[in-house]
Amino acid sequence: MADSATDARERLKSAMARLATGDKAALEQVYEATRLKLFGICYRILGDRKEAEDALQDVYLNLWQRADRYDPDRASPISWLATFARNRAVDRLRTGKVRAGSVDIDEAAPVPDATPLADAQMIDAERSARIHHCIETLDAKQRDSIRTAFFEGRTYAEIAAKTDVPLGTMKSWIRRGLQKLKDCLEAGE
Repeated sequence: MADSATDARERLKSAMARLATGDKAALEQVYEATRLKLFGICYRILGDRKEAEDALQDVYLNLWQRADRYDPDRASPISWLATFARNRAVDRLRTGKVRAGSVDIDEAAPVPDATPLADAQMIDAERSARIHHCIETLDAKQRDSIRTAFFEGRTYAEIAAKTDVPLGTMKSWIRRGLQKLKDCLEAGE
């Protein structure tokens, strides 16, 4: 899953760069990748589906004109676009172009987003990749025993019985494997 999130982020970054050069196909790609999240932000602020749709249209029209302002070194594409959508929706509230049912302007400021920040997702993906790399460096007995114990939730006794080895041997395999994992992970820091 981390790989697909990383791939999606890279595709979006690439599309934003192409969009800045006037690539119309890139706008479609950005729209498909972000429309649901950005619509949700607009709808949360405006409280009206039609208003949110109008605000979202403004977002993509303005994005087409201002895509060259996006700086990938300062923000992830989705963070920048989310801020852009929030600002468009708040602008609609301020100008009074919104029908009844919208939220008060003060309620629009804290738009919650449960999605981890891009840098946190990248750190998690790197850690996950490192752990999987280190697990692959173990010998097969240790690797399989650790995976069964920690990923499947089996007890050492269950694993020992399943593999037909004494419990003490199983505990030794796992303890040595965990020490090798620790050493590998610390070497990668």
